[in-house]
Amino acid sequence: MARRRDSLSDVSATTALLTDHYELTMLQAALARGTGRRRAVFEVFARSLPHGRRYGVVAGTGRLLDALEAFSFDDATLEHLDSSGVVDRPTIEWLAGYRFSGDIWGYGEGEPYFPHSPLLIVEAPFAEAVLLETLTLSILNADSAVAAAASRMTAAARGRPCIEMGSRRTHEQAAVTAARAAYIGGFSSTSNLQAGRSYGIPTRGTSAHAFTLLHDTERDAFTAQVQSLGKGTTLLVDTYDVAEAVALAVDVAGPDLGAVRLDSGDLLAQAHEVRAQLDELGATSTKIVVTSDLDEHAIAALAAAPVDAYGVGTSLVTGSGSPTAGLVYKLVAREGPDGELTPVEKKSEDKPGVGGRKFPVRRRDRNGFAEAEVIAIDHRPESDADDRDLLLPLVRSGEVVGREPLDAAQERHRQGLAELPRVALQMSRGEPAIPTLYEEP
Repeated sequence: MARRRDSLSDVSATTALLTDHYELTMLQAALARGTGRRRAVFEVFARSLPHGRRYGVVAGTGRLLDALEAFSFDDATLEHLDSSGVVDRPTIEWLAGYRFSGDIWGYGEGEPYFPHSPLLIVEAPFAEAVLLETLTLSILNADSAVAAAASRMTAAARGRPCIEMGSRRTHEQAAVTAARAAYIGGFSSTSNLQAGRSYGIPTRGTSAHAFTLLHDTERDAFTAQVQSLGKGTTLLVDTYDVAEAVALAVDVAGPDLGAVRLDSGDLLAQAHEVRAQLDELGATSTKIVVTSDLDEHAIAALAAAPVDAYGVGTSLVTGSGSPTAGLVYKLVAREGPDGELTPVEKKSEDKPGVGGRKFPVRRRDRNGFAEAEVIAIDHRPESDADDRDLLLPLVRSGEVVGREPLDAAQERHRQGLAELPRVALQMSRGEPAIPTLYEEP
């Protein structure tokens, strides 16, 4: 028996098998029936927002475009599909020449979204488009969940920087993509070096409790760190007694010490006590960084505390209780016998669909604040000068045209959030910040 590959590093660079079995069996049946060549329109949307949140955040689009360019069936992949009997020989031969040739539009990365917002529209022959379902959803669901959590946390932080530090709480590759999504949602930096290398995100980090415990005394540990990293470093002061450590930190580094970090205990009370102590010691410019299983609610509770920055891990990389955005990829139109697109929709009671190609705008008042998500079907909506088009071209005739710098996504998120009504930033559960309205033809 041939030895099975047990490492991601052993497989080829193609993304074609990051999918579900049934995508290929649907393909096989459609090709055999002759319907696989029919032009089709798929849309990605969420039926609702997780846990009564007021808005979602689009993230993962750039990664999806990269994955799409790598979506092809090389010899090794075709051999696997053939030997495992996933599809028949005619389908194998069709897959050997697979290249996406269609068009894709989508909301820009960082854009806030609401229930039924068409975040991505894929128009291509059915056989080409159906294969992208699982890949699209796996990327957008995970990244959008983290970006939404990050957005809520940075909103609660009220301008104070947030540092992503969740690498040890998730899959090693998910740690990298979560750092990217968190940056889109407003985080200023990450602890993950691969995210820094891959996406240009600023990286931060100094020491953990193990470094202090390694040394014979806390003074030895602080001295070693300051001598190596300079007075601008951040010293972790809750390994033993916080008050003693703060006094020692200032004694070792002087009043120009960069920051102290609190990682346990009553952070609200400790932050006030440490701030007062630092000021008494003349370290008035020394900042206070807090960590310790923070989420958006804990950050909001520290709003009145003299905290200068937050480090967030587990809650962030797991979407703060919502590890998926709940996005779906549904067929909404297909080519009819006359060659024109025909709307199609699911009729089930609990998961009804809305057929037809969608054209969304964000309706804004005269002051530029969002009032509604307006979606027209099979036509462009009637809009005035205050409305903002939401769809951007991402892929045209199979070629990526919508790639952009990550900083552009972060800035789009900042601007998009600023135009939402203030209720959007409330931490309590509630209805979406603006309604989604369908415009009649």
